[in-house]
Amino acid sequence: MGTNFFRIPTTIEIMNRSAKLVRQIDGLDIFNPKDVSKEFRIIEGDSEWSMNSPWDEFTKGMNVHLGKRSDGWRFCWNFHDCKYYSNKETLFDFIRSGRVIDEYGTIIDNEEFIKMALEWEQPNGLDNQTYYRKNPSQYYSLKHDDIYIDGLRVSSSTEFC
Repeated sequence: MGTNFFRIPTTIEIMNRSAKLVRQIDGLDIFNPKDVSKEFRIIEGDSEWSMNSPWDEFTKGMNVHLGKRSDGWRFCWNFHDCKYYSNKETLFDFIRSGRVIDEYGTIIDNEEFIKMALEWEQPNGLDNQTYYRKNPSQYYSLKHDDIYIDGLRVSSSTEFC
C-alpha cells in the first residue's frame, strides 16, 4: 500500500482562476443554440480538434499527481511526459509554486515533501528493474522499467495513482 501526492494551486492562483472563470461565464450567450449544442466548449483546447469549456480551463492542471511512496520502494515520480516539468530543477520549482497534498487531502509543507521524497527508502529501496529481476513475472516487460531523470526514479507510465 502506498500514498499518492499531488500539487494543487495556491489560494491566490485559485482566486485568479475563479475570477477568470466568472468573466468567461458572464461573457457566454447562454441562449445561443450553437454554443448550447457544443456545451459551451468555446475555448480552443490542446489540439485544433478539441475545444474546452470555461470549467475545463478552470480545472486544467488543478490537481497534478507528483508521485507515490510505498514501503520498500524508492519514491516514484510522475513526470506526465514532461508536460509540467522535465528535470529535477523544474519539478522542484513546480512543487514550490503551489501546495502539496496527499491523497487524503492533508497539506504537506513543500520542503518537507521534497525531503521526504528524496529520502524515501534510500539507499536500498526497490525499483521495477530490481524487483522484477528478483521476482520474474510473465506480465513484466521492459516497457515497465523505471526511468531515471537527474537521479530521480520516474515511472514509465503517467497513470499509476
